[in-house]
Amino acid sequence: MNMSASGKIRIGIGGWTFEPWRGPFYPNGLTQKRELEYAASKLTAIEVNGTYYGSIKPDSFIKWREETSDDFVFALKAPRFATNRKVLAEAGGSIEKFIRGGMLELKQKLGPINWQFMATKKFDPDDFEAFLKLLPKTAEGVTLRHAVEVRHESFANPDFVALAQSYGVAIITAGDSEFPQIADPTAPFVYARIMGTKEDEPNGYSNAELDTWADRATSWAAGGTPADLRSFSLEPAKPVPRDVYLFVISGHKVSNPAAAMELIRRLG
Repeated sequence: MNMSASGKIRIGIGGWTFEPWRGPFYPNGLTQKRELEYAASKLTAIEVNGTYYGSIKPDSFIKWREETSDDFVFALKAPRFATNRKVLAEAGGSIEKFIRGGMLELKQKLGPINWQFMATKKFDPDDFEAFLKLLPKTAEGVTLRHAVEVRHESFANPDFVALAQSYGVAIITAGDSEFPQIADPTAPFVYARIMGTKEDEPNGYSNAELDTWADRATSWAAGGTPADLRSFSLEPAKPVPRDVYLFVISGHKVSNPAAAMELIRRLG
């Protein structure tokens, strides 16, 4: 959406290399080396999972940038070495290594960074604030957008929301999953991951479910907070336009591209 009163909504999936997508999503005969190019022609963003498990060479980021259209965006999952630790204040080295490790080669196509935490990580205000202090707002002149994906119910409280808001870090909204749902906007953008696609639905979700997620994305983009999602802030977020990044993840993975494309169609 490019309305003056709304932010831009980007819809995508997790990764682009998945053999069962060959046929249902990728045309028969399409070579694997052209799959990113094809996916980028149908979607508006992709969340990269490989960066969570290991380093990606700078040349790969350059290749991704060159193979996609000018307005395409990559969200990156930050390395687990930064988040899967007892003392988050000690993550500085891992954070610096990741940010300086080549991802800036994406240039204008660098989207939000997803700092994902294990479901066993509980909310400790001092511990978590120490981590947020380590996240740089810029690197080599590039503005960095940070989002945190927390998976323990202890984070579902006003104190955590206020902390994220004070640092301008987005809280990733989990949709259709067992993880705690926190839909409060706390940054200039919103990041959502929906995980409920089903095998018995041609587009992964029913028409009603797709309409619901399209309405939620529209509400966020216009500066609102969807009333049908859990939120915890004691003070409503300022109603300012926000860019929205919504990724169809997990669930019946074969159907995720179809769900994402159908959401894009609904959003015009």
